[in-house]
Amino acid sequence: MTIQHYYLLLGGNQGDRVNALQEASKKIEKGIGPIANTSLIYQTEAWGKTDQSDFLNQALIVESTLPASDVLSIIQAIESALGRQRNVKWGERTIDIDILYVDHLVIDSPNLIVPHPEIQNRRFALIPLVELNPTFVHPILKKTNRALLDACSDALSVTPFTN
Repeated sequence: MTIQHYYLLLGGNQGDRVNALQEASKKIEKGIGPIANTSLIYQTEAWGKTDQSDFLNQALIVESTLPASDVLSIIQAIESALGRQRNVKWGERTIDIDILYVDHLVIDSPNLIVPHPEIQNRRFALIPLVELNPTFVHPILKKTNRALLDACSDALSVTPFTN
């Protein structure tokens, strides 16, 4: 089977945020495939619903032979296992895992859209993506991650996290 590279973004702003990222990464590696690369952890201001605590975010590149629909099911199960509750859109959460890219595939299904439709508008996704692969070309927008970041109008703070 063909190995695909999944670009995932992990984030959370409730509880032990660092531990949640670490536990999610372990479960991703066990359920989806080996992690080929990880970005730094970034502390980011909340996007969308701004009256909440800062998030910690981290991007991963995961190698997998699984189809995207299976990966989506697995990451949703990981979110649930780590206490994710979907009460308020863009609300506080222990963990959130988004599929940003699957190599250069374009997926448009009722349950999953890849590339993630908001990548170009979110510095908290673009900064770790640029760290991992600045020259990766968005398969729809035809711009590199670096070019998307340079053009991004999002002004929210995204800074490397230190314990």
